[in-house]
Amino acid sequence: MIPLPEDRDGLVAAYPRQDRPVLRANFIASADGAVSVDGLSAGLQGPGDKEVFDTLRMVCDGLIVAAGTVRAERYDALRLTASDRAWRRARGLPEFPLMVIVSGSLDLDPAQLIFSDAPIRPIVLTHRAAPVSPIAEVAEVIAVGDERVDLAAGVRLLHERGATQLLCEGGPALLGSMIAADLVDELCLTVAPLLIGGRAGRIATGPPAPPVSMSLRHALVRDDMLFLRYARRR
Repeated sequence: MIPLPEDRDGLVAAYPRQDRPVLRANFIASADGAVSVDGLSAGLQGPGDKEVFDTLRMVCDGLIVAAGTVRAERYDALRLTASDRAWRRARGLPEFPLMVIVSGSLDLDPAQLIFSDAPIRPIVLTHRAAPVSPIAEVAEVIAVGDERVDLAAGVRLLHERGATQLLCEGGPALLGSMIAADLVDELCLTVAPLLIGGRAGRIATGPPAPPVSMSLRHALVRDDMLFLRYARRR
């Protein structure tokens, strides 16, 4: 088994930007498939997980997260370290990626740090039947779809804005909907050496969809944490 790189250049080589539009999902699960411990992903984290998490954020153009995950995981603003911002500037990228939240209800707190401390104004993707919300005062609210969020239209809009390297951090319902819409190009899956049991969910839930054939691009390890990267077969 190949060790997970410890330096930033090695991590970027393992999780590179692509020369074509890519939607990459990043998730962590236990060895028996649980996506959370007591309802949160924090209990699954271990050696190397944060380095991969930070690298994927650094190389992306836009981070997509469901509103439920924003609330449950208490998301902070999408701020990068000074060295990560310098890495982006050196490659002609904006200093910060876009923060994109998917919400059908617009039930979001404007005072949450993801909005109140944001270095750039976040985008909220919703639908035309969504209620009026004060979140429009702290974010750019964009309706894609009539009665539900049209994820494919949202991804196209982001591409038009130059955000072609997209990263999804969940939650499971959003990933399931993206799989059903045939939008997922890569899955970065960290497997924690834990058995959780109970009723914890899996990384993707939602409507049935045809299986998507994936190719294993790497299997890396640090201590007992396993880091898998799958890419869509082309």
